[in-house]
Amino acid sequence: MQTPPTLYGYPLISLAPHSKIQLSKGIVLCSDSRFTALGVSRPVILRTLRPHATIYIGSNTGISGAVICAAVSIEIGSECLIGADVQIFDNDFHKIEPENRRFDKSPQNIKCAPVIIEDNVFLGAGSKVMKGVRIGRNSVIGAGSVVTKNIPLNSIVAGNPAKIIGVVHT
Repeated sequence: MQTPPTLYGYPLISLAPHSKIQLSKGIVLCSDSRFTALGVSRPVILRTLRPHATIYIGSNTGISGAVICAAVSIEIGSECLIGADVQIFDNDFHKIEPENRRFDKSPQNIKCAPVIIEDNVFLGAGSKVMKGVRIGRNSVIGAGSVVTKNIPLNSIVAGNPAKIIGVVHT
């Protein structure tokens, strides 16, 4: 039997038809500011937006008040730390073209690309990981950073857009 995640407060979880969210053993979802030093402004939100979308979260990963929305695929490795109010998306949510942007939900008109966050990544508070990004193992993403491009393993990045500012020595 799968070990259930440890919950501090109540996460919001929603699944599109025929989609999947897989949580591995030892995961902690913190949706209540009383249980994390920095606090959170919202509960953890795990949401699939389209049929067959997947969210996978590896073992012993901790998530505090983050929003993770997948239209295609978001994979988070093991031993990751996802800080307060991080946002991870694999899609643009709306089409780029201006005509009927607000109401056109046609999948073919909204850009999507899978997100992969490898093992032992630390995403600082308030950072954002955008569609199509792969973050390499052991990397650290500074608080408030916006990750728009792939990050090599053992990198320290910060800024908007995020740029490499250092190396994690292993």
